[in-house]
Amino acid sequence: MAEVTYDKATRIYPGSDRPAVDTLDLRIDDGEFLVLVGPSGCGKSTSLRMLAGLEDVDSGSIRIGDRDVTHLPPKERDIAMVFQNYALYPHMTVAENMGFALKIAGVPKDEIRKRVLNAAKMLHLEEYLDRKPKALSGGQRQRVAMGRAIVREPKVFLMDEPLSNLDAKLRVQTRTQIASLQRRLGITTVYVTHDQVEAMTMGDRVAVLKDGVLQQVDAPRAMYDRPANVFVAGFIGSPPMNLMDVPLEDGGVRLGDLRIPIERAAIARAAEEGGNEVTLGVRPEAFAVTTEEKALPVTVNVVEELGADAYLYGTAQIGGRAQDIVARVDGRRPPMKGETVRLTVHPEETHVFSVKSGLRLTS
Repeated sequence: MAEVTYDKATRIYPGSDRPAVDTLDLRIDDGEFLVLVGPSGCGKSTSLRMLAGLEDVDSGSIRIGDRDVTHLPPKERDIAMVFQNYALYPHMTVAENMGFALKIAGVPKDEIRKRVLNAAKMLHLEEYLDRKPKALSGGQRQRVAMGRAIVREPKVFLMDEPLSNLDAKLRVQTRTQIASLQRRLGITTVYVTHDQVEAMTMGDRVAVLKDGVLQQVDAPRAMYDRPANVFVAGFIGSPPMNLMDVPLEDGGVRLGDLRIPIERAAIARAAEEGGNEVTLGVRPEAFAVTTEEKALPVTVNVVEELGADAYLYGTAQIGGRAQDIVARVDGRRPPMKGETVRLTVHPEETHVFSVKSGLRLTS
């Protein structure tokens, strides 16, 4: 196994004046499962393809273990890649697909058979070894693609949105299988997805990219609890964090009749940037319905009922502006559309960001 290091790695596509990946500095530990996540066009797939040797590195370097692989061809990097579209050979059986790379590498037939059978047992594919890909479901094809990567016993697994062609239920089931399998094998894995729920549930750490720039890399819970900036705060979490630009007054901010104190250090940093406003972030689950007078009145537009929980989507007047609000409420006693509810929030459950830079101000 091996750690992976991006050292100021940059990729600029011909004809573009903006890097697709901009001076990426990132270390992935030996045996770690790291998820690269971000919106479409953020550079996550390009970062993965740079590591695979499928994209040039215009400046900086990439290392696998203690080897500089920046300019090595893919076959010399000791990696195995699982693609979004499976990339299986339709005329070959499952067993032939899984063992093809070993056959090309000149591995003896007995060794190929042994590795294919071991991988098939891990992935519950024994009964499908003689079938062609067209006779398999999407989830089974994805497991064959995983098996093809496993039999190679690489130093690094690379996975490029491998679940995006599966239906919602199968995605949940397969992502659990992949995460469990990776922990059992202990192979360093870099996994690309645009789905932040996938990222949060699978990765040992999550790296968020925006416009080719790394925004934050951290454990899923740490990133959820302490997002580094407004972008990460709004991207990680489903439904996303409520983000509201509010004026500072008397050492805090006001949401309707609810006053929320702000840390002195955060107020000082906001003042240094020449602003009298901050961006206040509140997770939907941090709001609570109350009967108290000192609260935030919200007019309910839609209620999304999910069984035990429900999400209220409403509108409130904050800082003289209409603001959309999302709050988690009791799924068994949800408010009605058109109703006005009063919400409260504890100060320690809020996040404060700079309006100007978007960076986190609170500790």
